[in-house]
Amino acid sequence: MKITRNHILFLLIAFAFMSNTELIAQCAMCKATAKSDLDGGGSIANGLNTGILYLMTIPYIILMTGAYFFFKKPIDAKIKAWKEKHFPAKQATK
Repeated sequence: MKITRNHILFLLIAFAFMSNTELIAQCAMCKATAKSDLDGGGSIANGLNTGILYLMTIPYIILMTGAYFFFKKPIDAKIKAWKEKHFPAKQATK
């Protein structure tokens, strides 16, 4: 049986869903401090995790916004060309 790119992609996705690891975005020192705080009854660890996740989302939002403006013009041009090809009478009335 030939292993294709789709097989490898499926196996990677299946492995990602079956892995049972916690995804906490903290260094070892922060994790130890947060754990001792939670054991003591504090709530700083929840705020620390939320803050880390908040800071992690900002670059993704910037990248998505940049990609939108980068790909908007070529996609709009293709849509306009398709409309002119398939609906020439409607374009002439504008």
